Amino acid sequence: MDIKKQFGKIKDNWLIVLILVLLALFLNGGAAPLFDSASRGISGGSFMQEMAVSSYQKSIGIMPPLAQDFAPDAADRKITKSASVSVEVKQGTFRDAESKLKSIVKSSNSYLLNENVNTYDSGWKSYYNGYYTVKVDSRKYNDIVTQLKGIGEVKSFNENADDITGSYTNAKIELEAEKERLARFQQMYGEATKVEDKIQLNDRLFDQERRVKYLEDSLKDINRQVDYSTISISISEKQSEYANIAIIKFSELVRRLVSSINGLFALIFMVLPYAVAAAVVWIGVRIFRRKK
Repeated sequence: MDIKKQFGKIKDNWLIVLILVLLALFLNGGAAPLFDSASRGISGGSFMQEMAVSSYQKSIGIMPPLAQDFAPDAADRKITKSASVSVEVKQGTFRDAESKLKSIVKSSNSYLLNENVNTYDSGWKSYYNGYYTVKVDSRKYNDIVTQLKGIGEVKSFNENADDITGSYTNAKIELEAEKERLARFQQMYGEATKVEDKIQLNDRLFDQERRVKYLEDSLKDINRQVDYSTISISISEKQSEYANIAIIKFSELVRRLVSSINGLFALIFMVLPYAVAAAVVWIGVRIFRRKK
C-alpha cells in the first residue's frame, strides 16, 4: 500500500484518530486544561466539570502532604518542650515545699493542671509524696524550671524538645489551599442558576467550611503546644535512716506463734501415716524372728 492510499484511509477514519489523540493527551496529564472551568462560572454544566477538576486534583496529589515533621528551610522554628523534675525535701517540710511550688505557678501566671498527694507509712512515721503537672509560658520555661529545681534536692531531671515545624508548615499550606477551594465554591454558588446546582454546591460548601475549621483548629493547637510547655514535678520527703525499723507488735507475735503451731500440726499429720507403717513393719519383723 503506497503513502497516498494510507493518507486516504486516515482521512476516512479521522474520528478514530481524534479520539486516540485525546486519549493520549488525557493519559499524559493533559486533561486539566480540558476541564478548566473555574474561570467560566457554573452555567451550562460547568458545576460537574468543577467536580471533575476537584477529583482529578486530589487523584494526582495537588494537595500538600502532611508527612514531614522537619522543615530545614523554615526560618521560624516551631519547637515544643516538656520536662520532668523530681526533688526531695527534708522531713516535715513537704507542705512548705508544696506552697513554694504553688507560689511559683501563681507568680508566673502558669496553670496547675494536675495535683496528686499521697501519704505512706514507713516504720516510725508517715511521709508525703506529691505529683504535679504544670503548663507554663514557653518564654518563661527556663526560669520556671530553675525555680522548681530550687525547691529541694534534685534527684532526677529529664527534658524533651520536639521540632514540629514541618507539620505546621504543611498544615498551613493545606489550609490556604482549602480556603481557596472554599472561595471558589462560594463564587460558583453565587453564579449558579439551577436549583439542583445550588443544592449540590450547598452541601459542598458545608463540607468545605468544616474542613477549613478543622485545619484552623489544628494550627491553633500546634501554636498552643509551642506557646505553652509542660512540666511534671515530683516532691517527696526524705526518709529517716531508721524509717524501716519498728518494734514488732504483740498481735504479730501471736499470729506468728499460731502459724508455727499450725505448721507443726500439719507436719505431724503428714508424717504420722509413714510412722504407723514403719511401726507395723518393725513389729512384724520381731514376731517373725521369735517364731524362728
